[in-house]
Amino acid sequence: MLRIGIHGLGFMGMMHYLSYQRLSGVKVTAICETLPERRQGDWTKIKGNFGPQGTMTDLSGIKTYADADALLADADVDMIDVCLPPNQHADAVVNAFKVGKDVLCEKPITLTLENADRMLAAAKDSGKLLFTGHVLPFFPAYAFVYEAKKSNRYGKLLGGHFDRVISDPVWLKNFYDMNTIGGPLLDLHIHDAHFIRLLFGMPVNVDSIGRLRSGVPEYFSTQYRFADPDIVVTSISGCIFQQGRPFMAKSEVHFEKATLVLDGAGLTVLTEDGKVEKAALPDLDEVGIFAAELKEVTDCAAAKKSSPVLSGGLARDALAICLQEMQSIREKK
Repeated sequence: MLRIGIHGLGFMGMMHYLSYQRLSGVKVTAICETLPERRQGDWTKIKGNFGPQGTMTDLSGIKTYADADALLADADVDMIDVCLPPNQHADAVVNAFKVGKDVLCEKPITLTLENADRMLAAAKDSGKLLFTGHVLPFFPAYAFVYEAKKSNRYGKLLGGHFDRVISDPVWLKNFYDMNTIGGPLLDLHIHDAHFIRLLFGMPVNVDSIGRLRSGVPEYFSTQYRFADPDIVVTSISGCIFQQGRPFMAKSEVHFEKATLVLDGAGLTVLTEDGKVEKAALPDLDEVGIFAAELKEVTDCAAAKKSSPVLSGGLARDALAICLQEMQSIREKK
């Protein structure tokens, strides 16, 4: 039985808690949260822009802590699941490694490369595992694309385009603070940066243009260049001002023998013989998608091995790509 301690009970902490309930061989044994009502199971004020909203939750049999040191000292916890704000990730993760726990850290891994390197070094020194919660590859359509890449089902990957745009999240305090959340670059677009890195490898360079809000990218477009000149990848992401605009994410991935179109309707396969086919995908709700991600984490932790999809190194690369995009926007080169 893998025993989990969740550190932070915001929306993501709640989603992880609900997802663990769907897994066998895994149990949440402890939760650390500063708000007393949430430690008592009142999650009614927890909400996000997708998925279930918080309810009254029975935490019988789960130890609750207000202090992180108490969570880390709990001998009934094997892995710490860090669901804190991004600016608190690095210290929480490093402290967990110091006491010999494996760690799952929500995305982004952190906000600076210096802290990412500190986290990776702490993992190496401790001999424990670092996983990062980049859930996008576990959405059925994206999982289909990743499997097609691994199996070479449609031949060589040639490129793609990735859109991810939201209306301005006015309810999020400090959203445009690079020292707290990082704006749409590190809260939203990093999903696609991670998936681009997973599919195509590390870009040689990026060329980005965009609008800035107090020096933080607000809306932006990027061309990625790779060592292979045949690979053409672009993206658009950021926030618009109109609150009537729902969250929008769509992608198009090009192979030699097919183009895969991902949108709210699922995934469409355009084949070289002119056929247009809807891919058969698993019917997963939001909790089911996160459960698939956490199964990857817990299976790898049980086997004492890293994940090729959720490794700390891959998450550091996604952060590096985003920070290079920000530099390109700011310096106009």
